[in-house]
Amino acid sequence: MTLYPQLIMDALATVTYAGTKKNLVESGMVADTPVVAPLNPPVDGKNWKVDVVLEFPRDTDPFLKSTVKSAEAAIKYHCGQDIEVTIKTEFKSKPRPEVEKLLPKVKNIIAVSSGKGGVGKSTVSANLAIALARLGYKVGLLDTDIFGPSMPKMFNVEDARPYAVEVEGRQLICPIEQYGVKLLSIGFFVSPDTATLWRGGMATNALKQLIADADWGELDYFILDTPPGTSDIHLTLLQTLAITGAVIVSTPQQVALADARKGIDMYRNEKVNVPILGLVENMAWFTPAELPENKYYIFGKEGCKQLAEEMKVPLLAQIPLVQSICENGDAGTPAATRVDTMTGQAFLNLAQSVVTVVNRRNKELPKTKIVGMK
Repeated sequence: MTLYPQLIMDALATVTYAGTKKNLVESGMVADTPVVAPLNPPVDGKNWKVDVVLEFPRDTDPFLKSTVKSAEAAIKYHCGQDIEVTIKTEFKSKPRPEVEKLLPKVKNIIAVSSGKGGVGKSTVSANLAIALARLGYKVGLLDTDIFGPSMPKMFNVEDARPYAVEVEGRQLICPIEQYGVKLLSIGFFVSPDTATLWRGGMATNALKQLIADADWGELDYFILDTPPGTSDIHLTLLQTLAITGAVIVSTPQQVALADARKGIDMYRNEKVNVPILGLVENMAWFTPAELPENKYYIFGKEGCKQLAEEMKVPLLAQIPLVQSICENGDAGTPAATRVDTMTGQAFLNLAQSVVTVVNRRNKELPKTKIVGMK
């Protein structure tokens, strides 16, 4: 049986806390998303390790011991006996490290965004990260799309399960490494065949865990593959990280460009002030494999280039619509893994452009400030 945090939450929802006459989840006593990791090799017949934090009103709570025992028993009953369960208790909100001190060894944080879904933002994120790694930089990639994670498949690591490591006295999630990129996604912790039915608070807490409770180490570039639109996830990122700049992805189509303008406006909002590093025009033209010199402008011609001129930001790249990009993404071998191809070279050029604009931004503009909590 494969374990996921939601299965642990379901088990905890069967335990009633005598102090409120409600279950642990309804009582808000599960302080954070349960951490689930396989034990490899197994220890004393245990194949999984589960860490849960329960928050009680006070350390003298008369129901503390019985509740902890009931929670442990419920997890093993509903999820299996081959689980090593650790339940920690807290008695007041334990703050994470101050946001200003998160990721101290990360030099540049790049948000890859789009106002509209389906424009290839995740494809651009994955290939940009791999191309930067091929240029010799230390790169991390965070799939921040909690409800539609795609990076595990694109990196061919769907079966990978991150494990916990102890760093300076803290238990941190160790990212999966593939193609020279450190990668984390909620897709590693939920079933790929089941919808993630989480309320906003649980989704943002999970995202914070992937940022603050992971061993990202030293990175030159930390790429954030954001979900489409503007949402709680974007606000959480802006309130948690000082984002160096944003790369906006769009197709040349006018409908997509209208949404791209909204994405640009979000980052340029006076309360946000994240610099726009540039635009990427994806699916700029269609080029058949048998006619590599031909260009067919299926979604319109140079719409993103015109938007870049209008917004006075660089056009970082025009990526053609080529069948191999889709095929390689589905196969878990993104185009940037092969720089000897036309598409691989296109993403390598994009990475070089990003390096150039980031260096210019850091030289000419002050460090981005984290958006204040309200």
